[in-house]
Formats: sequence, structure tokens, C-alpha cells
Amino acid sequence: MSRYRGPRVRIIRRLGALPGLTNKTPQLKSGYINQTVSNKKISQYRIRLEEKQKLRFHYGITERQLLNYVRIARRAKGSTGQILLQLLEMRLDNIIFRLGMAPTIPGARQLVNHKHILVNDRIVNIPSYRCKPQDFITIKNRQEFQAIITRNIDFSQKYKIPNHLTFNSLEKKGLVNQILDRESIDLEINELLVVEYYSRQA
Repeated sequence: MSRYRGPRVRIIRRLGALPGLTNKTPQLKSGYINQTVSNKKISQYRIRLEEKQKLRFHYGITERQLLNYVRIARRAKGSTGQILLQLLEMRLDNIIFRLGMAPTIPGARQLVNHKHILVNDRIVNIPSYRCKPQDFITIKNRQEFQAIITRNIDFSQKYKIPNHLTFNSLEKKGLVNQILDRESIDLEINELLVVEYYSRQA
């Protein structure tokens, strides 16, 4: 399944707030939620599927990518669900979004794809690049892109930068301090249900 490029508000209306996908808020019609949920018993499969879809749409990854991350998390020591979230959170496109340098993860991915992002003073154009503690994230020193980043940072001031990251607003430079803990992830998700969903495939 390819990356989703359709209407984003439809997704957040169905799955709830996904700040990485879009910063829009849906205008719900009166009685909309009752209409869709009433008189229907929600199956366990659907609950797990929706949690998986939340993860996929928030981080903007394909089905195959998410399955690969689950397989990597299963092989690692520790809680599979927590390691899965750590792998996703340490992606370069997500780090740029969390630093406030882009309004959404798709916006961050575009900056990376167009070679505007430096990691430790080297151009990295792979959005799935896995950042490590002590990595420096900067933007290419071009005036027009500096202006875009400044505008994004001003817009993103309402979101708190998580503890595992530091951002120097004067130098437009971000630093990955450490691997994040579960409390730093502001996405409302039950990652164990995602692991259970993939239990037969991973």
C-alpha cells in the first residue's frame, strides 16, 4: 500500500487528532459521532486496526515500512511496543517536525527530500534516516529556507519541544539529547494493540 495522499481531515475525523498528519481540526456535524458508532458493536479486530492506522497516518509511513519496524522492534530487547515508538520517533522527518522546523511530518519530509537538511553538517535526503543521541540537525544556509523555517517555528510555538530534543532558535539548530521515553510521545495510542495486530505477520 502506497503512502496516503488523500483528504487528511477525513482521516482525523475517523481516527482522532494526528498532529503529524495535519494541524487542521475537523468541523464535526451535530450527532456525527453518535450516527457512526451507535447500534454497532466494535470488533476487537477493528480496534487493533484503527490503532495501527493511527500510527501509520501520524508518521506518514507505508504498510510495509510499519511492518518492518515491528519486526525490528520484536528482535530488540525490551518492550516491543515502546521500542516500535522509539524507532518511529527517531526518524529524521519526525525529529524535524518535533523541533518545530516543519508544521507537519509530510512538510518535514519535503524539506529532507529536497536536500535542505543537514545532520552533523552532512546533507541527508532520506526521511527515514534514524537519528542518534548527539546528532545535530540544521538547515542549509539559504536565506529563503531560513525564512520558511522561522515562520514554521513561530507557528509551532504552541507545541512543547519534548525533553529528548533541544532547539537553538537563534542558530536554527536542533540537538538530539537522548532516546526518548514513552511519556514524551504526545500521540494517544495503545502501541500494544499495534503489536498484537501484527503478531501473525511479524
